Amino acid sequence: MNEVVLGTVFGVVLGPHVLNIFDPRSWTGVTDILTREITRIVLGTGLFAIGVELPKRYMADHAKSLLIMVVPTMAFGWLVSAAFIHVLFPKLDFISSLVISACLTPTDPIISAAVIGGNFAVKNVPVSIRHLLIAESASNDGLAYPFLSISIYLITEASSRTAFEKWVVISWLYQVILGTALGAVIGYSFSHLLRFAQERHFIDRESYIAQYIALALFTVGATNSLGNDDLLAAFAAGCAISWDGHFNMQTEDDAFSSVLDLVLNCACFIYIGAWLPFDKFHISELGITPWRLVILMLIILALRRIPSLLLLYNLMPEVSNWREALFCGHFGPIGVGAIFIVTLAQSRLEAPRSPPQSQQDLLATALQPIVAFVVLGSILTHGLSIPFFSIGRHTLTISRSLVDQPDWLLGVRRAPPQGDPERIATKVTSASAVPLREGQERVEWPDLPNLPDSAPNVTRKKILRIDDVCTVVYLCVSSL
Repeated sequence: MNEVVLGTVFGVVLGPHVLNIFDPRSWTGVTDILTREITRIVLGTGLFAIGVELPKRYMADHAKSLLIMVVPTMAFGWLVSAAFIHVLFPKLDFISSLVISACLTPTDPIISAAVIGGNFAVKNVPVSIRHLLIAESASNDGLAYPFLSISIYLITEASSRTAFEKWVVISWLYQVILGTALGAVIGYSFSHLLRFAQERHFIDRESYIAQYIALALFTVGATNSLGNDDLLAAFAAGCAISWDGHFNMQTEDDAFSSVLDLVLNCACFIYIGAWLPFDKFHISELGITPWRLVILMLIILALRRIPSLLLLYNLMPEVSNWREALFCGHFGPIGVGAIFIVTLAQSRLEAPRSPPQSQQDLLATALQPIVAFVVLGSILTHGLSIPFFSIGRHTLTISRSLVDQPDWLLGVRRAPPQGDPERIATKVTSASAVPLREGQERVEWPDLPNLPDSAPNVTRKKILRIDDVCTVVYLCVSSL
């Protein structure tokens, strides 16, 4: 079990609904701001680390697969999730449902890196799939801005034309494209600066480790101050600084960055566990009830990504069969990124009135409970996915002896019976084999005493592989 599930459960236990030791929501007026900045720091450092740890030039070499996984898959999941949110919670109109769906659209990079990078995944998930899922989660996390922005603009702006104009100019050109470019320039510039300083012995190897966290925070702070997409900028900076592989070589054997990342992740998920609004999972005035939330969570986990990737996986060279496509579709966790986006959306909406008197009031009231419940379900589902899938890698063997025999005899290689044609050795076909003597046509077996007739006859082992069974059963259970 990884730090994602353990940290969240520990936070729930410490939170106001169990031990009441740690209650972030008791800090009236600053809870949403603090939550947003905590998740921003964790996401920024995590995305920078993912960019650094990917193989050099990975984003360029695998651009086709990443483009397919990010653009159509995100758009499909955004619209499908919004449709079901609108159906299950009819008091929310479709535009409000798009706002909530935008918070649930991005794949969370922190959960992906924690689970896919764990021991279970390293042993059981192909490296090409691991890299693809981590890179995709880092890419689409920053791209949640445009989905959220168009939904907010359609609510707050007087006309749809103005909303789309601001969406194109502000969200895409200024926030996403300019933010990505600035992050890439920062990372690439620091890469050459660090190499220049190292060649002249101005810095040593330990300085590279210090820049690991310093550059991530600098990129997030600089781009956020300019109003750009800071998360996408941090990922671009990580990719750019390790584009030629030099930065990776200097930091690959050091565990400091991994330990720091683990500490930040644990602290963040403990905070999320205590932050979860369990008391708001039932708001009868808005139609929010636990059973509706459970149905929504199951629908989102089943339909947000899986149908799209099952249709498009033939276009992705890294995904070789439907099983890998099913796993990629299933493994789209919702976590820290969703919490960050929901607090960002909350800051762009007016404080809700009680009781709600407008559609904005309904949206502002329902936003956090719906997103928080889906996040909790995703953490539990995806955090436990890899351990479950690893069961399918084991082989069930059943063997039975017809007669009693000592254990050591099971490993004895028995000589074939006299006169058995299988005794006849084939002629030598490689230089590594033992050569035959001149005139010798077959290998002579040494005379061995025949085993008694009562020698045990061990039945052939029956092997039952349960890879497919575990995979299909788990996905069916998690979806239904």
